[in-house]
Amino acid sequence: MSTAIVVGGGIGGMAAAVALRARDWSVRVYERAPEIAEVGSGIGLWPNALRALDALGVGSAVRGSAIEEQSAGIRDARGRWLSRTDAATMRERFGAPVVIHRAALLDILRAAVPDSVVHTGATVESVDHDGTVTHSAGTTTADLVVGADGIHSVVRRAVCGEVAPRYAGYTVWRAVVEIAEPLAEYGETWGRGARFGMVPLTDGRIYCFAVYNAPEHAPGTLAEVRARFADWHAPIPTLLAAADANTLLHNDIYDLPALPTYTAGRIALLGDAAHAMTPNLGQGACQALEDAVVLARLANAPDGLTRYDHERRPRTQMIAHRSAQIGTIGQLSARSLVALRDTALRLAPSSAPIRSLAPILDWTC
Repeated sequence: MSTAIVVGGGIGGMAAAVALRARDWSVRVYERAPEIAEVGSGIGLWPNALRALDALGVGSAVRGSAIEEQSAGIRDARGRWLSRTDAATMRERFGAPVVIHRAALLDILRAAVPDSVVHTGATVESVDHDGTVTHSAGTTTADLVVGADGIHSVVRRAVCGEVAPRYAGYTVWRAVVEIAEPLAEYGETWGRGARFGMVPLTDGRIYCFAVYNAPEHAPGTLAEVRARFADWHAPIPTLLAAADANTLLHNDIYDLPALPTYTAGRIALLGDAAHAMTPNLGQGACQALEDAVVLARLANAPDGLTRYDHERRPRTQMIAHRSAQIGTIGQLSARSLVALRDTALRLAPSSAPIRSLAPILDWTC
């Protein structure tokens, strides 16, 4: 039986463990945290990700814990629609996207793997091309090492050397909140150098995020975020007023430069370790799920890791590039450029978003 070590117990790492075990691999997952857990925020799963989850055998469980994404689009700060998503055409063409709490998705993946597979509190220090992994409990060698350890990946050093993440120029605050009045409309709002998004969760709560241009590592406070969006359309101020400073998440946004390869020797990278991208297309976790399915399909084939690299690298780097471009457009701050952007969005045909998403959402296993 072939053996695999998965470094990282997040969504991509657990998906890889599920996918490899389904193809009769013996798998160990090394996670440096003391327990497998996810941050308290929502996540959108596009139809391509749902197909990957179906291939993993957990698609039905995920849909049962998720809510179909509601009609959405982009508004300006006064609440005027700039672009509407044709939800019916989206559903007919690709299938319906869903929204789920990140912790619920990770719990479903974790439940598909026996407890004996997962080793928490295990810090990986280095990896060699021959599959040797040096970690806090000793040294282990496997036929395959999967680097699913995030944007600051230790495994990536063995594949590409030191690669510094790039700051995108903006920061995000994320919260899951509950308000008295149910929302009829969801989606994003684009202003000058700032954006706000809101999506529903199954339990009636709302996942929301506030993005704005800022220097790297600028601390900020919840009070400052509320003031920044105070004059934006309803219910944005209400959502921010409901946010709890103790559970609010604040992160600068980074991505990776395009790597020359995702594999070396017996090592393969997936998810953020390979192609960390800005969240503007909502494809970060979706691409990690695709990676896991494709890697498991190819890992035992002749030149399997080379084929994995050739199949996954062009696609994920294309999506990362497009996501960065959307972020640049969404974060425009000059009045004249914002006016041009908003006019272009208003004049674009309703079919434009679906056409632009087709190369991403058409993916099949």
